[in-house]
Amino acid sequence: MKIIPVLDLMQGTVVHAVKGHRETYRPVSSPLCPDADPYAVVEAFLRLHPFEIFYIADLDALMGGICQRKLIMEMQEAFPGVIFWVDQGLPDAADHTSIVPVVGSESLDTTERLRQTSSRDWILSLDFFDGFLKGPADILECPESWPDRVIVMSLNRVGGFDGPDLESLERVRRIAPGKRLIAAGGVRDGGDLAALESRGVHAVLVASALHSGDLGLERFGSPSP
Repeated sequence: MKIIPVLDLMQGTVVHAVKGHRETYRPVSSPLCPDADPYAVVEAFLRLHPFEIFYIADLDALMGGICQRKLIMEMQEAFPGVIFWVDQGLPDAADHTSIVPVVGSESLDTTERLRQTSSRDWILSLDFFDGFLKGPADILECPESWPDRVIVMSLNRVGGFDGPDLESLERVRRIAPGKRLIAAGGVRDGGDLAALESRGVHAVLVASALHSGDLGLERFGSPSP
């Protein structure tokens, strides 16, 4: 199982995401780094473990503002050994960078958008809040349109140390048993990682539990694409 650090970016700063209430997010305060500068946070995570993949949520773009494309491109140049998965809403089909786009169900107005997504490598994020899917409900009825990798994002558990949403993960697994599932939201410690690993979860997105130092990273190998 792969562990993938998360950076939630808002106005050029890494913020602490808590339970999906984006209007309340504040700059992250962490014992790992002196401030919420995204470069400092990436460097701090890399000192913990040689991660190869990072996930970035561009909250400005997701909240209808201006996307932080320039900053993310500069980060890609600063960390050439890192692959960035980036959720900025619907990807630009003409974008041929090495950034891997994440398409969240909350950004989709119709299921047809899945079929219109660029043929390049991409990842679907099924965004749940209290067990309900944000976005077109019939996305769950067409797993043949999903890419190979699917994030099960439990927004109401993000940053809350409530434990992973095993019920939503199992629901998605029953719908699409052949997909590589990525858990996001609620992971507290190494015990949660072990529980997810035992259920065959392919990867886990984590932020708060990395800052707290409770994961027990020595049990896990370096992520790979």
